[in-house]
Amino acid sequence: MTFKFTALYRLGAWGAAACMVAICALVALQVTFRLVDALLVLVGLGRLGLGLTGVSEFAAYLLVGATFLGLAYTFVHHAHIRVTLLLSRLPAAPRAWVEVFCLLVALVISLLLGYGLVELARESRAFDDVSSGFLSIPLWIPQTILATGVGLLCLALAEALVMTVRIAIREPDRFREATATDDSETH
Repeated sequence: MTFKFTALYRLGAWGAAACMVAICALVALQVTFRLVDALLVLVGLGRLGLGLTGVSEFAAYLLVGATFLGLAYTFVHHAHIRVTLLLSRLPAAPRAWVEVFCLLVALVISLLLGYGLVELARESRAFDDVSSGFLSIPLWIPQTILATGVGLLCLALAEALVMTVRIAIREPDRFREATATDDSETH
């Protein structure tokens, strides 16, 4: 399948990658500070006490961002785990309609999750909720990132659903899975 909003999904993937790079940088910086202190103690000098406050809290938010921003990209690039044992044994026409049903269920669940996340971010912003750790991070910021990632997934699922319904109606005997790669997609 060829997705029309691939650039948006790629943008989400870049956001996920940036989150992972930021996690690595924070952890590397924290480790470096600890190593410097350890080396200073080893040579008989006093510790500098360098450190970053709230690294684990910030890294946790970045990890959630990396996970959710990458959902749509992994879906359109067929990297989500799918159990197709039953689906692969069906004839093409029924398989297309089962795929439509599965995509519809996934879309409804994702839409409900997205709606809940948007409402949660809206409430957090209205009540000025902040995290309870060392850093007082406004909670609407990571919640908005979550909602954005789920929104991108909803868009990808809707695209796949429309394409699958079109195939199921027009040419069900030629149906392949919605996440099967096209020959044009291989590099």
